[in-house]
Amino acid sequence: MKRVEIKQALQMQASDNEITVMGWVRNKRGSKNVAFIALNDGSTINNLQLVVDLNVIPEENLALMHAGASLWAKGVLVASMGSGQAVELSVKEIGLFGPANPDEYPLQPKKHSLEFLRDIAHLRFRTNTFGAVMRLRHAMVFAIHKFFTERGFYNIHTPLITASDAEGAGEMFQVTTLDLNNIPRDEQGNIDYKQDFFGKSTNLTVSGQLEGELAATALGKIYTFGPTFRAENSNTTRHLAEFWMIEPEIAFMDLDDLMDLEEDFIKYCVRWALDHCKDDLDFLNKMIDKGLIERLEGILKEDFVRLPYTKGIEILQQAIKDGKKFEFPCNWGDDLASEHERFLVEEYFKKPVIMTNYPKKIKAFYMKIDEKNPMLDGKEMEQTVQGTDVLFPQIGEIIGGSVREEDYGKLMNEIEERQIPMKDMWWYLDTRKFGSCPHAGFGLGFERLILFVTGMQNIRDVIPFPRTPKTAEF
Repeated sequence: MKRVEIKQALQMQASDNEITVMGWVRNKRGSKNVAFIALNDGSTINNLQLVVDLNVIPEENLALMHAGASLWAKGVLVASMGSGQAVELSVKEIGLFGPANPDEYPLQPKKHSLEFLRDIAHLRFRTNTFGAVMRLRHAMVFAIHKFFTERGFYNIHTPLITASDAEGAGEMFQVTTLDLNNIPRDEQGNIDYKQDFFGKSTNLTVSGQLEGELAATALGKIYTFGPTFRAENSNTTRHLAEFWMIEPEIAFMDLDDLMDLEEDFIKYCVRWALDHCKDDLDFLNKMIDKGLIERLEGILKEDFVRLPYTKGIEILQQAIKDGKKFEFPCNWGDDLASEHERFLVEEYFKKPVIMTNYPKKIKAFYMKIDEKNPMLDGKEMEQTVQGTDVLFPQIGEIIGGSVREEDYGKLMNEIEERQIPMKDMWWYLDTRKFGSCPHAGFGLGFERLILFVTGMQNIRDVIPFPRTPKTAEF
C-alpha cells in the first residue's frame, strides 16, 4: 500500500483520486454520525483531518484508535469546511497498525510541561513542540554542511577517543577496557595503562580542534561536525555532558577574516531556517516564544558589532556607575558572565556582538598573542589574545574562536608557563615546526544554535536524548 505523506497531502487539491495516508492519532472527536481524527506522520507540524462517516464505517472499528495509535486510511481529499486546513480526507477505508491504551499512554491531547516531557524523552518526539524542534535541527545540519561545501571546505572526521585535552583543562570522560575490579599497577603503584586497549590513558574528546588544525595546514579549509563530551558537573539550562560541535579551521586567515566568517555562517543558518522551516517557526513563535521570528529576522538586518574586550569592560563599568546591577563583578581580567554578555547585546547595542582581544590568562594556550597591550584609564594592561566570542540575544556566547599561535617558540612558552602536559601532543607541535602558517578557527556548540533558532529556553530540549549529570536514560 503506497502512502502519501501528510505534508504532501495538505498541498494537494481536492480530487476524486483516492490516496492512502499513514500516521499517528493526535486527537479524535466526533458526534453521532461522524468522527474526526487528527493524523500526523512527522513530515509536517500540521495534522491531516480524517473525516469518518459512521454510517459507512462502524464506530466499533474506531474503538482502539485513540491518541498515540498508528493507523492507515484510504479516501479522497475534499475541501475542508473547518479552519486551519484547505483539505481533509473523506475516509473510505481505515485500519489499525498499533493501538495505544489511553489509560497508559502519557501523551494525551492536552498541554504538557517541558519538565514532564523530559522524563519521557523517548516519546516526546510525538509532540508538536519536539517535532518542530527536531525538524529544525535537521534543517540546520543540512544548512551547515551546505554553507561550508559552497565555500570550498572539506569535512574532516576527527577522533572521538583521544589522548589529548584540547583546552588544557577540564574534566574528561575516561575510556578504558581495564578490569575495574582488578586494575593493573606498575612498580610505583600507578595504574599501568600499557595494559589498556590503546596502551595509554585515553578519553572522549572535548574538541576536534587540534586534529582539525592538522588537516587545515594541508587542505587549507576544513570543518568538523561531531559529538563532544565534557564531564563537568553543570546542571544548568545551558550545559550538556554530550553535545555537538561545529569547528572550522582555516589556513592563512587573520582576525578580520575570521570575524567575517563567523557572522556569515550565523546569518546563513538563520536565513535557511526562515526560508525553509516556516510552519515549524510559526508554531514555535506562537507557542514558545512570541518574539522568535522578529528576533531571527533582526539578525539578518544588522551588522554585528566588533568590540574589543577592554572597550566592553569600559561600557559595563560605566553601566554600573549609572545604576545597573549585576550579580557578578566585571573588572578587567574577569571572564564575563552571561549577564554581562546579554547586557551588551540586548540592552546596550541591541544587536549581536563579536568580542575580541581577551586577556591572555582567561583564554586557551593556543590563541595568538596581540602585539600591543591595551590601555584602560591611562594604564597599560596585561597581554591580550586574538580571541573572538560571538554574543547573541537570549543566549550569550554562541561562538568561541581565535587566530591560532603559529610561532613554535611562543606556543611552547605558553605551554610551559601554563604547565600543560604535552607529552602526547608532539604531533600537534609538528604543525609549528614544519611549514607553520597563520591560521584561525572557531567552535560553535550546535545546541546553542538550535536554542536560538527555536526559541527554546533549556538546552535539554533541543537534543534528542540529553546527557546530563546523573541522567543517561534512553
